Amino acid sequence: MRIIPIASGKGGVGKSLVAANLGVAFAQAGQRVVVADLDLGASNLHLVLGYHAPKMGIGTFLNDIKTGFSDVIMDTDVRGLRFIPGDTEIPGTANLKTTQLKALVKELVALQSDTDILILDLGAGTHQSILDFFLLSGQGIVVSAPAVTAVLNAYVFLKNAVFRLMFTSFPRNSKARKYLEKLRIDGSGPQKLYIPKLLPEIMKIDATSFNAFNSRLEKLRPRLIMNMVVEPKDADVAMKIRRSCEEYLDLKIEHLGVIYRDAIQDTALASRLPIILYKPQSLLSQAIYRIADKIMQSEDDLFLPDEKQIEESFQEAEIEAEIDFETKMDYVGDLLHTGALSQGDLIETVKTQQLEISKLRKEINFFKLQLTKAFEQGYKV
Repeated sequence: MRIIPIASGKGGVGKSLVAANLGVAFAQAGQRVVVADLDLGASNLHLVLGYHAPKMGIGTFLNDIKTGFSDVIMDTDVRGLRFIPGDTEIPGTANLKTTQLKALVKELVALQSDTDILILDLGAGTHQSILDFFLLSGQGIVVSAPAVTAVLNAYVFLKNAVFRLMFTSFPRNSKARKYLEKLRIDGSGPQKLYIPKLLPEIMKIDATSFNAFNSRLEKLRPRLIMNMVVEPKDADVAMKIRRSCEEYLDLKIEHLGVIYRDAIQDTALASRLPIILYKPQSLLSQAIYRIADKIMQSEDDLFLPDEKQIEESFQEAEIEAEIDFETKMDYVGDLLHTGALSQGDLIETVKTQQLEISKLRKEINFFKLQLTKAFEQGYKV
């Protein structure tokens, strides 16, 4: 069974959209799929799949000893796709105890007897349980949007995942664990530490723990999806995440591709259908199918792309962004010719773009002014 955790540094980047539609795409390809809503503090995956709030979910299983795990697994209208709802009704479900976490992981892993792909729709943020679920696989997916805050949070999530991997690799009372805890007490937490600088020190004081962590880190190859892209240059920010991960975390990441923002998703949501069922030929749906194909073409979770394949994945994503943008523009032209998109709609879109451009120009002028002042002050000194 292939486990695919899907995470994000912040909410609102379309993580559940990706999880639900990938689940449908895999099932349509003949895979036996289970999608589990592990965003236990704000479960909403059922809405993307087109269902009302389920009566039972993971929260019921964790808090009611009479409820078995099989009781909370739902069949869907898509052949081969099953769904495990989360729970927002039961207080405290988002903050799992260690015993609850272990019990849930045990049940999820046991699904392998009749499941080919298990998708875990995780909560946003870096809570310990979210990181532990993400690390169940060496090839978890991080969904980001081009916005600066989303990109930053995606990197912070990966950084916390690496440090969580490090912490769990060091046995209790080992020299390496004590060293990490001392850094934490001194205030030098993950936000101030870089893996390439930290590892040599750990290797000196505790070679055994160093080797254990390094072995696990080599098997960690997260994958990135850039969602809510508006134009090709938005896809370029993926390179920032890649460079930061390689420079500061000693971590290689693979790019699965981009998904353009598409207003039709809101229509599909209102119609209670995943977008690839509502409109399979839409740009968004085709991007989902493309990403699903890439995942299925990889051998399994033990498959690790080499440096050349990682580089090619980023180059391919750039090309896909350009092609999708051209398709998007052709589609707008078709809508204009058929009358589905009025001139008023187009004018409103152009006005919105102009406002955004004007805002960017003001920000650029502000930064130019600040740089000029800084240069003049430096020159006087």
